[in-house]
Amino acid sequence: MMASYPIKDQITVAICCYNAVHYLPNLLQKLMAQKCDFPFEILIINNNSTDNIQEFIDSITITNNNLIRYVIEFNQGIAYARNRAIEESLTSRYLAFIDADEIPESLWLQSAINVLGDDKVDCVGGKISISLDTRPKWLSDDLLPFYGEVNYSDHKFTIIDRSTPIWSGNIAYNTRIFQQGLRFDIRYNRKGKGVGGGEDGLMFHFFLQHHFSLVYEPEMEILHLIPEEKIKRGYFLKLHYSAGKKAGLYERDFDSKLIFGIPRFMFLQLCKKTCQVLYIRLVNPCAYMRETMNWTYQLGMMVGYLKKFYNYK
Repeated sequence: MMASYPIKDQITVAICCYNAVHYLPNLLQKLMAQKCDFPFEILIINNNSTDNIQEFIDSITITNNNLIRYVIEFNQGIAYARNRAIEESLTSRYLAFIDADEIPESLWLQSAINVLGDDKVDCVGGKISISLDTRPKWLSDDLLPFYGEVNYSDHKFTIIDRSTPIWSGNIAYNTRIFQQGLRFDIRYNRKGKGVGGGEDGLMFHFFLQHHFSLVYEPEMEILHLIPEEKIKRGYFLKLHYSAGKKAGLYERDFDSKLIFGIPRFMFLQLCKKTCQVLYIRLVNPCAYMRETMNWTYQLGMMVGYLKKFYNYK
């Protein structure tokens, strides 16, 4: 049902936080210094943090009580936090998401408003650059998009297919698209310091399938700060295992013979991939990481099928 309440001409900038208070002072400073001629508010969603975020919020809201709102979302996970942000912003004309570990350029918000000012546009996303304290040799450029890097062009364009996705770490919406109940899929929830997720990718695919108007705007730019604990091979492997498991659980079904719910051909496929990974490790170590990620994705998918089989049979 469409909302019956008046819509304010403002944009809500939502920050979903879990134990990320150490990032907030810099981020809030950059947000409050935005060169933007459109009214905006900052909404901080605390998703059961165990750091000192409450004390920090108490210290800043005294002087910024008209600019900053703060709520606690007790359901654990990023999908719940983002859905809470949607609920809290339904009276705003627009909603933007930025992660706590990101830094916006000075025209970030104005660039989003300039695009959304065309009422035909439903959603806009921008450029995401990556900041790494260290860069190991195995971390090739083709792996950086798994940190959220986005750099398709220096020109604005309309997104028409899956080849140029935009992510919820740097995105803004016309809130009319949420008025009838559209929300992030909580099956793809990521809790606490876990890896994976996928709820924003699923939302992006929904937009394409239903012909939403999506725009890439390179001037809507942020810098994503990558912590040391994510600059490890294990991070990428866990990420792909999690994505594969969710694909097996929720997305993919094959019309073939099954063994405990797993398509039979996947066992042979996994053996071939295992041999391929071992071979590439010997002859081309630079390509080893990407092949291992593909292997863990398939392993995760098989585990997803197995879990689905035992859950529903």
